[in-house]
Amino acid sequence: MRVILLGPPGCGKGTQAEVICKTFDIPHISTGDILRNNVKRNTEIGLSAKKYMDIGSLVPDEIIIQMIKERLLEDDCKEGFLLDGFPRTITQAESLDNLLEQMSISLDHIINIDVPDEDIINRISKRLSCANCGEVYNLLYKVPKKEMTCDSCGFKLHQREDDKEEVIRNRLEVYRKQTAPLIKYYKKKIKNINGSKNISEVTNDILDILK
Repeated sequence: MRVILLGPPGCGKGTQAEVICKTFDIPHISTGDILRNNVKRNTEIGLSAKKYMDIGSLVPDEIIIQMIKERLLEDDCKEGFLLDGFPRTITQAESLDNLLEQMSISLDHIINIDVPDEDIINRISKRLSCANCGEVYNLLYKVPKKEMTCDSCGFKLHQREDDKEEVIRNRLEVYRKQTAPLIKYYKKKIKNINGSKNISEVTNDILDILK
């Protein structure tokens, strides 16, 4: 099972990716994780990426693609994988197509979790995080037992800067300009899922397609 999971920030990709990967026993490949792993291990390509990260620049697509190639060659990807967070642009999608063709790999499914902007803003702006243990809560569907207090460790909860409404709107604007065009690019293969439903319904809709 080889899957690309698309959708705007806050649509629930992480939650659904976890279920998909567990159900089909495939690795969850996040470009952010790959990047951090290569930098941490001081690999040649990780050191190249770090030069850009240290000055606050975006890591060039060719470096990301090389990292993905190396990741896909690992043994746990033989039976499939789920790509999350890549591609983000048409240019990246074209590079990925070329890479997969070179590796004689074909994608089985491309899933897009579609959620209106206002729903996403409502979701994310209700999110609270624990700075101590990293636990995440949401006042819509995962409410802490004690107000503004982490159930796990008892530390005070806070709203992250990037969960505030003005930041979310900026992130969504970037997504609509750069990433949303992928829906048209993949139109022959993409399946759109209504991500405004509750989590279990979205999961069932995705699994119905994948199975």
